[in-house]
Amino acid sequence: MNKLGLIIQREYITRVKNKNFILTTLLTPLGFLLFFIAVIFIFSNKSDKVYKVAIKDESQAEIKLPQNTARINFYKSEESLAALKEKYTKKELDGILVLPKFAGVDVKNYSAYYYTDKSMNIDIESQLKKQLGESIKEHKMQLLAIEKMQLEKLKTDIEIDPEPVSESQKDKSSHASSIATMLGGAMGYIIFFIIFLYGAAVMRSVTDEKVNRIVELIISSTDAKTLMLGKIIGVGLVGLTQIVIWMILIPAIYILGISIAGIDAQQMQDVSQSMPNAQQVVVNEDEIVGAIREIGNLNWWRIVPVFILYFLGGYFIYAAMFAAIGAAVGDDINDSQSLTIIVTIPIMFAIYIMFQAIREPESGLTFFSTMFPLFSPIVMPAMMAFDPPWWQIGLSLVILFLFAYFIVLLTAKIYRVGILMYGKKASLKEIWKWVLSR
Repeated sequence: MNKLGLIIQREYITRVKNKNFILTTLLTPLGFLLFFIAVIFIFSNKSDKVYKVAIKDESQAEIKLPQNTARINFYKSEESLAALKEKYTKKELDGILVLPKFAGVDVKNYSAYYYTDKSMNIDIESQLKKQLGESIKEHKMQLLAIEKMQLEKLKTDIEIDPEPVSESQKDKSSHASSIATMLGGAMGYIIFFIIFLYGAAVMRSVTDEKVNRIVELIISSTDAKTLMLGKIIGVGLVGLTQIVIWMILIPAIYILGISIAGIDAQQMQDVSQSMPNAQQVVVNEDEIVGAIREIGNLNWWRIVPVFILYFLGGYFIYAAMFAAIGAAVGDDINDSQSLTIIVTIPIMFAIYIMFQAIREPESGLTFFSTMFPLFSPIVMPAMMAFDPPWWQIGLSLVILFLFAYFIVLLTAKIYRVGILMYGKKASLKEIWKWVLSR
């Protein structure tokens, strides 16, 4: 086996057999499951306390009072507010709702007063707002002599159903745009996290070997460029291995854990409705089927290979830059933090550009970012669901891999000089001299 293969094997085997890698790989899916079960347990275990709330109606209008619920027992009281407060003090009441005078149909803002010395329960607040809102609406309808059926007839649900002009595009459904947006964002995020996490892992590996002087032994039997490439490829394979294992374990542990915990769909629905500020979204079954069909109709034979190519190109670019930073630091590992900003800025820019590109897939900024090699590994995969032309993908990949080759050669010069230099970290001026050296 050649030297590059031996270095890749060493980097890969050493990390895969490491206890931290094994524990992280196996326990991370389990941690997600435990977190999910804990959330379900927290939100599904509600208090059995039933709140007793007195209503003092001063509205002077025929407003329908709030009705009892499973957790709130309302009753109308003719007693004075002072008497009700006395009952509250004696813990005979949990709250007092006062409905002030209602001025008529022109009222746009109506404030009811809820007296309590404790923080207002979110369930009580939401129920009061909902019930009072409906009651005032019905009262206004009576004042205006509007029948509920007439009001319902005024409502019209509007949908925009995109229709293609070309015959070749007729198979695309109205779900295509939303599916493309969600899928594009997900793909961009995945590449962002993989590149950043494992590129930083390369930097830590280089820094550790430099500080521990292990690199002095390794560099005596091979050249710096081969060592850097072996380290980049080896760490990248470790990352891919971890991702593949997670793709298998997370669904398996999720299904197994949910069945063991006895959590059903109703519990999950109750939890989602219990979340603060949660919005109840009613999804039509036809919409779900259409979305699933649209996902299946996407050209995955093109999306997946292109996704892998952009991952490889982006990973080599950023991992090489991280490796150069690791080689340029001094004896203190923390010195690398100030230099990582050089790599972090274009990655963060790429994420923000990706959001804009998804909104405006045909803009000039989108086209530029799919060609610019520091942005294209994140932006272009997000555009794949929008079916860009082949020539644009091909040109972008050619630019990406040519730039990756250039960056590897460039960073190899920094790595070659910096890996054997100790003391303080190199300045940007010194790094530039290393780049210009032969």
